Amino acid sequence: MSILLVLIPLSLVLLGLAVAAFVWAVKRGQFDDLDTPALDILEDDDRPLPPPPPAAAGEPRAPDA
Repeated sequence: MSILLVLIPLSLVLLGLAVAAFVWAVKRGQFDDLDTPALDILEDDDRPLPPPPPAAAGEPRAPDA
């Protein structure tokens, strides 16, 4: 029964930390835009990749695969 004297204050401290983390996230704007990040993955990216940089003089060339 004496373990309750430890567990109840510990749970209240953890609850306070969770509430503080939630309030911090709301103030930092983490929940401002919930729709755009989910839709970004659906956009088609048709731009070609940039060409690799040229090898510097004296460096061995990697074989083309």
